[in-house]
Amino acid sequence: MTGSEVPHSFRLAYVPGVTPSKWVRIWNERLPDVPLTLVAVSPIEAFGVLRAGGADAGFVRLPVDRDDLSAIPLYTETTVVVVPKDHLVAAAEEVSTEDLADEIVFHPLDDTLAWEQLPGKPAIERPETTADAIELVAAGVGVLVVPQSLARLHHRKDLTYRPVTDAPASRVALSWPQEETTDLVEEFIGIVRGRTVNSTRGRAPTPPQPKAKRKRPETGTGGGGQRKSGGAKTSSGKPTGKNPRGAAGGGAKGGKGGKGGKPRRRP
Repeated sequence: MTGSEVPHSFRLAYVPGVTPSKWVRIWNERLPDVPLTLVAVSPIEAFGVLRAGGADAGFVRLPVDRDDLSAIPLYTETTVVVVPKDHLVAAAEEVSTEDLADEIVFHPLDDTLAWEQLPGKPAIERPETTADAIELVAAGVGVLVVPQSLARLHHRKDLTYRPVTDAPASRVALSWPQEETTDLVEEFIGIVRGRTVNSTRGRAPTPPQPKAKRKRPETGTGGGGQRKSGGAKTSSGKPTGKNPRGAAGGGAKGGKGGKGGKPRRRP
């Protein structure tokens, strides 16, 4: 850790449409002693929360000011148009911005799409939030172009959505203050990037366990010892020429048994 005390928790901010449950589950498995606290923020306030220390890291939508914030782009979303189920657009598999030329297209204040030119006709007033714009779409006033995750987040039975082929796309990134890249931030970066628990940039790998030493067999006169070669010897070390096993020990020849030491039967 960069500080002398272990923090009580890791605070993770996230904007609407992002579902951090998968990464939270992995965090809880790897660091059960450091609870992860989720902080829901709007796209407008997300960067201010990170700069003010309200969260250690956060899932945000690009662009990110790289002067004081670091960011790792994660994925790009499909852009869709939300319409009533009985709208003409609902009959198509996908549409272009030209297909929306005659529609009132809402542009809420929390919109995160980088439009060079807004499609369709502008509304009299900009809705304050995406949720407000969804209500207007449900009332049949106009349509709304948003990232697909937001269309799912604000799902209604009377609404549907279709992909817009030439609309700008929203990119989701993990961001954190550059001067606050703590060990826990690095840990979460590793989780998001799919590093294993024993990765060199993750937590310290488990040290290898020493292998158990194999015992050498004892060389005594017991059953597990080595067998001595050769027959009986005299005190000078020369062989005696006698069979150490004796006549009844199964030598080459036995006493009266002839060859092979087998006795003959009498007729």
